[in-house]
Amino acid sequence: MEKHLKIAIFIDFDNIEIGVKSTLQREFDVSVVLEALKERGEIVTKIAYANWGRMENSTRQLSEYAVQMVQRDPSPRGDKNGADINLALDALEMAFTHDHINAFTIVSGDSDFIALVNKLKQYDKTVFVVGGKAFTSTILQKNCHEFISYESMLDDSRSSRPHRDHSRDSGGSGGGRDRQERGPHSVDRQQGPPREGGQQGAPREPREPREPREQGQGQGQQARRPALDLHQAMPLVERALQVLERREVRPQLGLLKSTMLQLDSSFSERAYGAGSFTDFIEKLRKNDLILVTGGEGRYMISRKRGGAPEKTVRPEEALPFLRDVLENHRLELEDGVTAVDLQAWVAEESPAFDWKTYGFQEFSEFLNFSQDKTVVRIVPDETQGLLVYLGAEFHPPAVPEPEPLPLPDETEEDEGPQPVVPGQPTAGSERPKKGARKTTGREVDGNVVPPPKRARSKSAAPRKRRAPSA
Repeated sequence: MEKHLKIAIFIDFDNIEIGVKSTLQREFDVSVVLEALKERGEIVTKIAYANWGRMENSTRQLSEYAVQMVQRDPSPRGDKNGADINLALDALEMAFTHDHINAFTIVSGDSDFIALVNKLKQYDKTVFVVGGKAFTSTILQKNCHEFISYESMLDDSRSSRPHRDHSRDSGGSGGGRDRQERGPHSVDRQQGPPREGGQQGAPREPREPREPREQGQGQGQQARRPALDLHQAMPLVERALQVLERREVRPQLGLLKSTMLQLDSSFSERAYGAGSFTDFIEKLRKNDLILVTGGEGRYMISRKRGGAPEKTVRPEEALPFLRDVLENHRLELEDGVTAVDLQAWVAEESPAFDWKTYGFQEFSEFLNFSQDKTVVRIVPDETQGLLVYLGAEFHPPAVPEPEPLPLPDETEEDEGPQPVVPGQPTAGSERPKKGARKTTGREVDGNVVPPPKRARSKSAAPRKRRAPSA
């Protein structure tokens, strides 16, 4: 029996806001995240961290969805990790003190949260990570239980928006249900404020801070993200089916997807143009990639036996194309270039290169992967988008200078033969051995002259000779 998840959401608002603005050119919408997480369990707490003094428009939306806002006052040194530390401490404290909360969601793309994710997993907590594919560290995507991309959630909201609009226009019960899903203040947003004469229903003029968001939504509705080739998903599908076969369990839909997420937490069927996992399996069956039996919600999936599998390329094989372009534009990249300009250079100099064949839906996702491989360095900018610089691979650390050789000891220097001074020892002469009798003579013309005998003192009495005994 699948356990019921009670989810606590922690939002690094500064990180997710600038990431969405720089990659999607729109405002971050917390309602999209909450709707996606409701499908996975019950949300019991929602906390966001930021310096809210400069985010008046964002605080209104967060208050509407009952998100607790924690103020992070920047220190005089301007540390950027203040919100990360507060978020990690609060999450760990909640894991210790609230046993009923068994799932945690980190809404951020910062790789610094990898330690927090691993620690929560050690305490048997299910960990979701919500972020953009273009700015969330691929290391963070691979180490959680499930990565939920913000782009895929936007696609879901776009596909469901026409149905909601039709329900509202019809004036039936569907409109009331839609208002309940969107929140208690959704009527005001749709109908607009009352006029001076008491009339209501005139459309509200968009506020200036909301213009980028509305423009981004319009652009997103016109052009959806390109779907990946189904063959690129087959290595993961076949590996999951092999795991289930070794466990001797019947590969049903739910079990197959959970196994695929265990092997690759960044997998999403929406990247392949499927609205659900059932649609994804149906597409694989129509393309004759797997065998599907059963029906009525009890599909059984198995591998196709025989036949050489189609070779799939790995993401690392796309890096040489980018390296060549970066090498040709080293001088321009020293000051940083926009991702749009770099994409134009790649298309011009490598027209046969297509990042979608390597598993990337957007060029920005390819750049994000390249940053984790130290090929480039990405700096998000709210006005210019992503700024790209050369990575650490092009700036290797300097070779350490060799240590200087020790100076030779002055006493050991060979200065040649020393002059011989009569009566003075030389450097090459042997020292007298310990206990040897010292010579008290003096040397004259190379001959040793014995010392003169000491004269006996007159006061000294002469020694008496003993008489021989009889």
